[in-house]
Amino acid sequence: MKILQPPDWMAPRGYSNGVMTQLAVGDRLVFVGGQIGWNGQQQFETDDFAGQVRQTLQNIVAILAEGGGGPEHIVRMTWYVTDKAEYVASYPEIGKHYREVVGRHFPPMTAFQVAGLIEDRAKVEIEVTAVIPA
Repeated sequence: MKILQPPDWMAPRGYSNGVMTQLAVGDRLVFVGGQIGWNGQQQFETDDFAGQVRQTLQNIVAILAEGGGGPEHIVRMTWYVTDKAEYVASYPEIGKHYREVVGRHFPPMTAFQVAGLIEDRAKVEIEVTAVIPA
């Protein structure tokens, strides 16, 4: 995988503008549906925004592991948040949780503020695409 960063652009913080990967025979594409901040038994353990992000990231990593991959294989993330101000205010904690769960791998990311998520207690939903090499 190659990070695509025009040389005269300022480097983004915590994500990449683009990545390129060439699929070889046996490589696998994994599409992880939107994950939210509840545990494997579909129970919320916290209403804290950053805490829900941590659980959401842990859910994503668990699903990737089922496909034989890890967070380093993520090539795209899309975040849906219910409160932009709460999201921005939680940056330091989100960054800490992200590094602990995902590591220092920063794929392209897009974030949207949405009016609501299907589960009323959910504050964040994240979907990912990953490429797991043969």
